Amino acid sequence: MLTTAALGITVSSSLGYLLPALIALESLGVPSPGETALVLACVMASQGKLQIELVLLIAATAAIVGDNVGYWIGRKAGRRVLTSDRGPFHRRRLALIAYGDRFFAKHGAKAVFLGRWMALVRVTAAWMAGMNHMPFRTFFFWNALGGVTWALSVGLVAYFAGEAAVHVIERAGVGAAVVLGVAVVALVVWVQVRERRELRREEARIER
Repeated sequence: MLTTAALGITVSSSLGYLLPALIALESLGVPSPGETALVLACVMASQGKLQIELVLLIAATAAIVGDNVGYWIGRKAGRRVLTSDRGPFHRRRLALIAYGDRFFAKHGAKAVFLGRWMALVRVTAAWMAGMNHMPFRTFFFWNALGGVTWALSVGLVAYFAGEAAVHVIERAGVGAAVVLGVAVVALVVWVQVRERRELRREEARIER
């Protein structure tokens, strides 16, 4: 059967449930690989190392709670925190604000929901909602809906892709395990590269 070792993933099962918890940090506005962590946790669940129901519950809860905290930070402190030249990630924080401003201006309340599927907006949407004083009830509804549907859609795709691969490998053998391992690692790398590329574009605009 496929193992995390075959995939080049060394996260232990005991720590596996911490992976989707990283989503809370991302939702707070801290640049972190929340989506990648969710994918890895769901792949582990497909191998029987974690319970998929619990992974999805943690992911959705972390997304909602993190965004709600981010909303209130944005509402109370707003741009003063993100634009401060003190602390780490100064240029990246400015890039996140610039990207979030443009998206939020175009889509308004929908940004809270749609932003879950967009790397940079996922990090800034809650802050932007707070800074723009969106009514909390409106924010909470779209935020909860977005958090749940995002966790389910991304998580279940990763889970069923991994589960289906296990059955294929049981029949095809080690060669298939190697191929699948490369594919999963490539998926994780692609997600990270995509997010970093978008951040670099915003940082380049700020420098001009």
